[in-house]
Amino acid sequence: MNIDAQLMSIIVCPACHGTLAAEVDELVCQGCGNAYPVRDDIPVLLVDEARKPA
Repeated sequence: MNIDAQLMSIIVCPACHGTLAAEVDELVCQGCGNAYPVRDDIPVLLVDEARKPA
């Protein structure tokens, strides 16, 4: 996964506005735990597409 550092500094979780951390193939919210997929190095920040925390 190769997401620009400037982009990472401005995007937040659409559900709770928490900070997102880059994992292997997804962005995980440090606040609510939702995990958003990254497809072709493009973050898909849709709440309906998020994997909910266990």
